[in-house]
Amino acid sequence: MSPGGPSERSTAIASSTSIAPPAAPVAPALLVGVDLGLPDFDAELAELGLLAESAGLQPVARLTCKRKAPDAALFVGSGKAEEIRELALAQGATEVLFDQALSPVQQRNLERTIGLPVNDRTLLILEIFAQRARSHEGKLQVELARLQYLSTRLVRRWSHLERQQGGIGTRGGPGETQIELDRRMIGDAIKRTKDRLTKVKRQRRTQRRQRERQGTFNISLVGYTNAGKSTLFNALVKARAYAADQLFATLDTTTRQLYLGDVAGSVSLSDTVGFIRDLPHGLIEAFQATLQEAADADLLLHVVDASNPGFPEQIEQVRRVLEEIGAADVPQLLVFNKIDALPPGRLPARMADTMQVDGRVLPRIFVSAATGEGLATLREELARRAQRLPDDAPDHGESGDAVAMNAGHVGQNAQLHLRSTHP
Repeated sequence: MSPGGPSERSTAIASSTSIAPPAAPVAPALLVGVDLGLPDFDAELAELGLLAESAGLQPVARLTCKRKAPDAALFVGSGKAEEIRELALAQGATEVLFDQALSPVQQRNLERTIGLPVNDRTLLILEIFAQRARSHEGKLQVELARLQYLSTRLVRRWSHLERQQGGIGTRGGPGETQIELDRRMIGDAIKRTKDRLTKVKRQRRTQRRQRERQGTFNISLVGYTNAGKSTLFNALVKARAYAADQLFATLDTTTRQLYLGDVAGSVSLSDTVGFIRDLPHGLIEAFQATLQEAADADLLLHVVDASNPGFPEQIEQVRRVLEEIGAADVPQLLVFNKIDALPPGRLPARMADTMQVDGRVLPRIFVSAATGEGLATLREELARRAQRLPDDAPDHGESGDAVAMNAGHVGQNAQLHLRSTHP
């Protein structure tokens, strides 16, 4: 396939929206996406733009193209790489961001061709995580993921690994090349970080055992990033966890007691890191200690942004991550949040129903964490589950017809849409 030919159709869109000048200077970036025929391709590069802004970059132009398969050397063809270079020069971009993961060879070749730093979605997410991590555990987990990513590239984009002059073990032996030195330094840093994380995991295991001995019912909030998990968490437990309309506002797990009445008593509610499409595997591995909270929970509150038209794909992405961390079989309750942002024609017919997801029928409750609408219904359902009464309804995660919730209604062929399908 010839680069830039008919089989590689492209669209370049210069950014035309005016924004207020930021308090600090931001780097202009060119966004690039390659449509490889996958169903989740974001033609507008909207999510990549939000990621860029979250990382402190300003998208100034977007370029998309179609290919049957990535080019081994440049990911895009040589003609397209030249087009990217010219567009970046015309728009004043100082960095190029790809919506897909690039191999080290592709990244290096693109930087040589374009003459600008080229980064991919993976590094962008890692940079955001590095900026947002606040706790000691969170910083360690992000550091491990970044080191593992950089170990495959060996480029000097970090400052904490700079060599010190003098001292034992700071210089290589005879014949040791620069790349061998870099590789050994990163390897040592990875080992140190893993050792520290091992201690953190041990502490978390101790905390979980204490909760288990106390017989506490554990609930974890999970969901796509910016679905409103932290806002819902604050509304339920009257906490002040950081919540903002941005991607990955919360990285560190926060746990509070949620009182559900005299009969159900108190349960443990944890707010966890949000998920996103193509979440780097290294991050999932590094955040294993944090994500274990979800795997060990008695119930997952899967928070969904009901106002986002792409919520079906977001639900699927969360399902994949839950499966990867061993939490796929934990009972789930879908919480469709942000109904206050829905137009009248998309408001739910019922505030509680069921929905079929990947062959499982899951209970679903509609809420607005911002206004409080639906929270009473959610609390009632949580109290019912925490009581563990012998006459509880069957597991909503099983296949088959939808089972009745508190209101006693049954969903018929619940599909991935908002309006209930009850007769």
